Amino acid sequence: MGSLYRQDVYLWSREQSAALRKAASAGSNLPIDWENVAEEIESVGNSERLALSSHIVRIIEHLMRLDAAPAHDPRRGWISTIIDAQREIEDVLESSPSLRREVPAIIAKQMPRARKSVGIKLKLYEETPTVDVEALSYSEEQVLGWHPER
Repeated sequence: MGSLYRQDVYLWSREQSAALRKAASAGSNLPIDWENVAEEIESVGNSERLALSSHIVRIIEHLMRLDAAPAHDPRRGWISTIIDAQREIEDVLESSPSLRREVPAIIAKQMPRARKSVGIKLKLYEETPTVDVEALSYSEEQVLGWHPER
């Protein structure tokens, strides 16, 4: 079990929380708060998934800004943010490789949220988008593999 923890924290947390719930339902008489311990272990995996989602939406928003914002000065900062978030995604996927299969669903969920956020921010800065933000969409390859020479 220790090796699974080192190989995939997300998968380990799912398996361990399920095992704890099974032990609780089997009537173990150990003085353990089974359900709350299971939830705490499960939250370790949930934190990994939330971190992945946060990095993905950050990348999508900055890709949208690069494509839609007329401003030129902040572009280097947006590019830097994308590079940093991609590195952080690599770290998350290294510690929880089973989350890799969830990337497409996370991208699909975050795309409309990113469009809304970018639209609001462009209005906040009184910028007229150079393209229709609602039409912007990015693939998994673009989100995870975008490079500045684009």
